[in-house]
Amino acid sequence: MKTTENWRARLRYEFDKSMAGGAVALIGWLALISLVVISLAGAFLAITGIAPEGGEPVSFIEGTWESLMRTFDAGTMGGDQGWGFRLVALVVTLAGIFVFSALIGVISSGLENKLDELRKGRSRVLESDHTIILNWSASIFDVISELVIANQSRKRPRIVIMANKDKVEMEDEIATKVANLKNTKIICRSGDPTDLYDLNIVNPHSSRSIIVLSPEDEDPDSQVIKSVLALVNDPNRRPQPYMIAAEIRDTQNTEVARIVGGKEMQLILADDLISRIVVHTSRQSGLSAVYSELLDFDGCEIYTLEQPALEGKPFAAGVMAYENCTLIGLCDRAGKVHLNPPPNRIIEQGERAVIIAEDDDSIKPWAGDTQLTKEAILPPTKRTLGAERTLILGWNRRGTIIATELARYVAPGSLLTIAASTPEFEDEIAGLVLPNGNMTVKHHVIDTSSRAALDALNIPAYDHVLVLGYSDHMTMQSADTRTLITLLHLRRIAEGAGLHINVVSEMTDVRNRELAEVTRADDFVVSNKLVSLMLAQASENEFMAQIFDELLDEEGSEIYMRPVSDYVSIDRPVNFFTIALAALRRGEIAIGYRRQRQDDADDRNLGGVTVNPSRSDMLTYSEKDMVIVLAQE
Repeated sequence: MKTTENWRARLRYEFDKSMAGGAVALIGWLALISLVVISLAGAFLAITGIAPEGGEPVSFIEGTWESLMRTFDAGTMGGDQGWGFRLVALVVTLAGIFVFSALIGVISSGLENKLDELRKGRSRVLESDHTIILNWSASIFDVISELVIANQSRKRPRIVIMANKDKVEMEDEIATKVANLKNTKIICRSGDPTDLYDLNIVNPHSSRSIIVLSPEDEDPDSQVIKSVLALVNDPNRRPQPYMIAAEIRDTQNTEVARIVGGKEMQLILADDLISRIVVHTSRQSGLSAVYSELLDFDGCEIYTLEQPALEGKPFAAGVMAYENCTLIGLCDRAGKVHLNPPPNRIIEQGERAVIIAEDDDSIKPWAGDTQLTKEAILPPTKRTLGAERTLILGWNRRGTIIATELARYVAPGSLLTIAASTPEFEDEIAGLVLPNGNMTVKHHVIDTSSRAALDALNIPAYDHVLVLGYSDHMTMQSADTRTLITLLHLRRIAEGAGLHINVVSEMTDVRNRELAEVTRADDFVVSNKLVSLMLAQASENEFMAQIFDELLDEEGSEIYMRPVSDYVSIDRPVNFFTIALAALRRGEIAIGYRRQRQDDADDRNLGGVTVNPSRSDMLTYSEKDMVIVLAQE
């Protein structure tokens, strides 16, 4: 008895397993049932000799065929004669109706499950030479837009996105917020970017580059570090190094991230990048346009590539060797970038040139005559820095970095006043420790959107005003709205005082940039946009993070705007070759200019800034025009 029960339990278990096999197993069972019914009916007709009225008895094969036809089509038995044959046909037809009804249900359910699986985005990507974006944040739309521009010259470019988000939701948001994908196709997959199995879905082994965004979670940096760790230490990874660009918010996590990613990763410190650009821009009006031009793909870009024609020549000769490109540095054979090296440094074989150009096809030495107006070049003039008064309105997690960076550049006796109203504001100011003793700090707890509170600060007495968004405690749109209100008040205060106030504003959403134009602020630093541009550039150029680290480091060569009249006489037309030579004699590299009066429209909204101009064109400059240079100080 026990043996019989075990046998039944085993049969039941095997049957349950087969039923759990999905649609294929169910179709197999239905086919088996059909075969049994048809075979039994055929055998029964052959043995009993039952035949249609007026017909002859059928063989097993013929009986099986008759049963099969009635299984497929219930209407077939409508013409049967003789009650014995009709009864057999009825049983077979009823079995066929059951089987085919169940079969339709199984197929329908299987298709529905398959579509649901596809909707979840869990199928493996079989693309190659594609760009992968891991995680989801507000920056992703700008990253995609920039990659679309960079991909225009490629065949069948693909961007594969993986995030802990519904596939259809991702596709809908991208379709809404990215206007034109041109020749680029977007492929979305749902999954955990920190999981090895899920990462294999996006096929990183055949990718050209990988961008790891800082996700919208409570601890975003740990998610980024785990994703990079999973990529780099995958036991089944490809032998060739990956090209990874990863975003980190907190500088305290930098060391761990660099250990994890090693040489395969370029680290973009989001808060540090934004803070440094805010500081540089606040001290030099128009500088944000220069950084935007260097970072986006729509215009001039920075390339690093070998230039055999320059080998064995001094760096200064290389600077003067191009008409529509600007040589700004070298990348040695060890992979270290040197911006604005000594003019007499010899360019060695195997070193890469760091060049600003519209595209890589245009990077060719100038074959024409280099005409110089040497008599227009002026001797260097020394300008001394005086004490500065800076006002910061608003506060967020980047405020401490901004204050620290400001202290590195200002002259002794400078003052920084910070006015804001956030829960941690006073505690953070109390813990603020600045390098050197050049700048003292005062603070006021006020509502920065109140006109009365702003009037009490005597804003016209300050040299620079920075408006930071309350992005730590408000949504993106609410923070930008508060910023816009503050900027409108500043505009009225400046108009009332009859003065120009140098205002730099931090925006979170690039779409609010156009609304802010009415406030007439000097510069807008759109934080998310800058990070997106930097990530996109780093995914295409393995040296980009290192280049911008030096551009924004006080110890390296930085971008400055200085009067053209300090370099050349403005009483006659000169070409940019002449300005470039004047800059070289001071140990600087001229990379562009800013003209206050323009003959043509500024389509790209760069405020008169032109980076990498044509060097042979003769132009007449005014007292207000500035030359953009790369210099040590």
